[in-house]
Amino acid sequence: MNVAVLGLGPMGQAMARTFLAHGYSTTVWNRTASRADALVAEGAVRASTVEEALRADVIVLSLTDYQAMYDILGSADLSGRVLVNLSSDTPSRSREAAAWVAERGGSLVVGGIMVPSPLVGTDQSYVFYSGPREVFDGVSAVLAVLGRPDYRGEDPALAQLFYQAQLDIFLTSLSAFLHASALVGSAGVAASDFVPYAVENFQMMEYYLADAAAGIDAGEYPGDQANVIMMGATADHIVGASRDAGIDVGLPGAVKAHYDGAIAAGNGRAGWTSLIEVIKKGA
Repeated sequence: MNVAVLGLGPMGQAMARTFLAHGYSTTVWNRTASRADALVAEGAVRASTVEEALRADVIVLSLTDYQAMYDILGSADLSGRVLVNLSSDTPSRSREAAAWVAERGGSLVVGGIMVPSPLVGTDQSYVFYSGPREVFDGVSAVLAVLGRPDYRGEDPALAQLFYQAQLDIFLTSLSAFLHASALVGSAGVAASDFVPYAVENFQMMEYYLADAAAGIDAGEYPGDQANVIMMGATADHIVGASRDAGIDVGLPGAVKAHYDGAIAAGNGRAGWTSLIEVIKKGA
């Protein structure tokens, strides 16, 4: 199979280089044509138009969002084409995009690559995919060079759901580390002095997750170890400490609001996992 990569930001370039390294004939296209120069020098074929790129067996999109796909492909004939969109967007927009591609005769596989660009194609790389099983199976060997393919199901939204859920953990954790660093930093403690403790804390999270997931799935939230009232008090103290330190209270305030909501719902004696009922209800 030959491959085309449309969109040559850092991720698109990393994917194109990975395909080339595995011997795939790789066509590249970008709105700013000069971004393809280095890849062409390395053996890629430059497409002068989108239509040229669409002649490939597998078309991989690495764009800002799904709107960029519509902007680039416009009224192009996608008959028989397999598009693999590895751009980030919402799950609902993934479903809309799958219908849009199907109306034009093509098939869409939705994906979310879960490593930064320097790790694409390494043993650490994995990618969520969803969409028509038969279509995915037909291109999975090509896609496997990017990282472990993790197919989640026929619904086009599923890959984006898993992708965004992982980024939910990632981005929130990074902000939590920055907030905690600012908190100890208010007393003149260097972030480098604090980081070993933060690492231990992040590593310890694994201890809680399996039991928490089992309780969530069963709808059971025992509070015999640490209940919502106890942990909510701690959440309140973190807000107070942040306020005293003169730093932003938005993140700890949001956590405290979950505990307040659980207490208001009568779950004060339940375990911390009962907060998921507050979260599921939304604003």
